[in-house]
Amino acid sequence: MSKPAVRYERDGPVAWMTIDRANNRNALSADVRAGLVEGIDRFNCDDAAVLVLTGAGDKAFCAGGDLKEMASSSLTVPPWDFVPQFGRNVTVDKPTIAAVNGVAYAGGFLLAQMCDLCVAAEHARFAITEAKVGRGTPWAVPLPWLIPPRVAMELLVTGEPIDAARAFQLGHVNRVVPGDDLRAAAQAFAEVIAGNAPLSVRAAKQTVYLGAELARSAAFDAADRIWEPVYLSEDAQEGPRAFAEKRSPQWKGR
Repeated sequence: MSKPAVRYERDGPVAWMTIDRANNRNALSADVRAGLVEGIDRFNCDDAAVLVLTGAGDKAFCAGGDLKEMASSSLTVPPWDFVPQFGRNVTVDKPTIAAVNGVAYAGGFLLAQMCDLCVAAEHARFAITEAKVGRGTPWAVPLPWLIPPRVAMELLVTGEPIDAARAFQLGHVNRVVPGDDLRAAAQAFAEVIAGNAPLSVRAAKQTVYLGAELARSAAFDAADRIWEPVYLSEDAQEGPRAFAEKRSPQWKGR
């Protein structure tokens, strides 16, 4: 049997999803897109606390769409589910981290953008190259919420790359590490999150995105609704109790 285009594996409380087409710069071919959907479904059903998305090798996280495949199929407007996008066409309640191990161009930029957090190797580069090949970027709508609007504009209209250090300065990347340390750094980052109360973590994720979707007063009302069941949970009592008893909390997720 041929190896899967996307590998899914567990490392303790962390799930790793790896695009495994290093010889093709981990481009988003049909089998990769299908593998991503399968992996996301698996994570949603798994008890893993955090998902890390990365690419095989040290050259490319994902170089974007498979242009040869697009040319052969004369692809025009991609269907709404052409690439899974967290929060747009697929729901992922638990935190996600992009571990960017090389170039993240076009659709690769999309994958890094859609994750909640991002750790990048020092040699990683980010670019939205669609303008250079006449393609589109409707997925870039959230970008001016993530980074300054004029920088988003520059990336979109020039197609030129930025390095990991610049992406970190802009807030697009949370941490930059040597390439050899990327896996360990992303795993450690994920384990910190996994050690926290799961209901609080999921509610925190929802709260962050409220500001991108709702006006201020409506966002506060929505946040109250999101957090009420957290306050009423068993874990909300377990946390203070464990602190008082000088022990680690035992989260139940309820």
